[in-house]
Amino acid sequence: MVKAYSVTQINQYIKNLFIRDRILNHIYIKGEVSNCKYHTSGHIYFTLKDAQGQLACVMFAGQRRGLTFRLEEGQSVIVLGNISVYERDGKYQLYANEIVLDGLGKLYERYEKLKEDLKKEGLFDPSHKKPIPPYPRKIGIVTASTGAAIQDIINISKRRNPYVQLILYPAQVQGVGAAESIARGIKALDKLGVDTIIAGRGGGSIEDLWAFNEEIVARAIYDCKTPVISAVGHETDVTIADFVADLRAPTPSAAAELAVNDYMSFINTLREYHQKISKAMSQKITAYRTRTKEIKLRLYYVSPMYQIKQKRQYLIDMEQKLQQRMKQILKEKRHKFEIYIAKLETLSPLSKLSKGYALVAKEDGSPVRSVDHVTKNEVLTISLLDGDIKTRVEELSKIDRNK
Repeated sequence: MVKAYSVTQINQYIKNLFIRDRILNHIYIKGEVSNCKYHTSGHIYFTLKDAQGQLACVMFAGQRRGLTFRLEEGQSVIVLGNISVYERDGKYQLYANEIVLDGLGKLYERYEKLKEDLKKEGLFDPSHKKPIPPYPRKIGIVTASTGAAIQDIINISKRRNPYVQLILYPAQVQGVGAAESIARGIKALDKLGVDTIIAGRGGGSIEDLWAFNEEIVARAIYDCKTPVISAVGHETDVTIADFVADLRAPTPSAAAELAVNDYMSFINTLREYHQKISKAMSQKITAYRTRTKEIKLRLYYVSPMYQIKQKRQYLIDMEQKLQQRMKQILKEKRHKFEIYIAKLETLSPLSKLSKGYALVAKEDGSPVRSVDHVTKNEVLTISLLDGDIKTRVEELSKIDRNK
C-alpha cells in the first residue's frame, strides 16, 4: 500500500525546505503596500504587490523598533526579511525584519553589489580572521567622542577590568567624510600597537549607518594587523564592516564584553590554578619524599657496611649455634660413655670376681664353662680377684637342672 502523508507533515516538510534555503532566509523584496493592518498586538499585516503578483507579509511587534515611518497603502517599499511557511494555513509569507521606503533602494543595491564584490575578492574569508586576545592591556576604540556607544564601552570596560587602557580615536561616524574618518582611525590605532580595536556606533537608520558599508572602511579593517571587532547599531543591523571584521558584536556594549576580559573571573581562575598547583606540588613532594625514604632504605640494605654487619651477625649466630651444638653433642657423648662404662662394669670379670665369683680356666687358658669340658686329675687355674690358684680335679659331679 502506498504511504500517505498527513497535511501537517507536508507543511512541515515544505517549511524545512524554505528554512534551508540561504536566499529565502535573508532577502530584500521591493513592492507596493496593500491591505495594511496594524493589529492590537502590535503586529503589522500587509501585502506586497507588483503588476504580476502579490506576497503576504507580516512584521511582528518586536521588529517594529527599526521602522521610522508609518506603513500605509500604496507606499513603494523595500522589505528585508525571510520567507517561510505558516503551517496552520499551508501558506508562505514574508516575515519582515526591516522596511524602508523605495527611495533607499539604490543604497541597498550598492550594499549588495559591494558585498558580493568583496566576498568574491576574499575579504570575508574566515581564514583571514584573527583571534581576539583574551587578556588585552590596551584597546583602541573608533567611534564618536559623544553618544551612548562610547559611554557603554567605558562603563562595561571599567566594570569588567579597570586596568585595561582605553584609547579613543574620535571619529566621525555619520554624514559626509565619515567613512574616511573611520578608516583613518583604524589605521592610526593599528600603528599605535593596541591589542584590539572596536569600531562602531549606536543604532540608527540605514543612512546613519552607511559609513560602515563603504569600501574604504572594509579595506581598512581587512588590512589592519590588529584584530578588529565591529559593533554597529543594534543586533538586527548588519553592515559590510561586520562581514570583514575579525569578530562581529551585535552592539557596542556587547563588543566591550567580548574585548575586555573579566578581571575578577581571571583572578579567581588564577587562585584556583594556584590551589591546584600547590596541592599537586604538595602531593608530588610527599610522594617523592616517601620514594626517597624507600630508596634510601633499599640502598642501606644493599650497602657493604650493612652486608658486613649482617654477615658478622650471621657468623656470631652460627658460632653460638655451633658451640651450643658441640656442647650438646659432648653432653650426649658423655652420657652414652657413662652408659657404656656402666655396661662394661657389669660385664667385667673383675666385677664378678669382686663379688666372690672365680674364673676357671684350663692349662691352655680356655675357660671352663661345663663339667663336661674337664676330666678327673686335670689341672685347672682358678682366678680370683687378688690372685690365681692351681688345682687338680679329684671328683666331678654334674647337676641335672631339669629336675
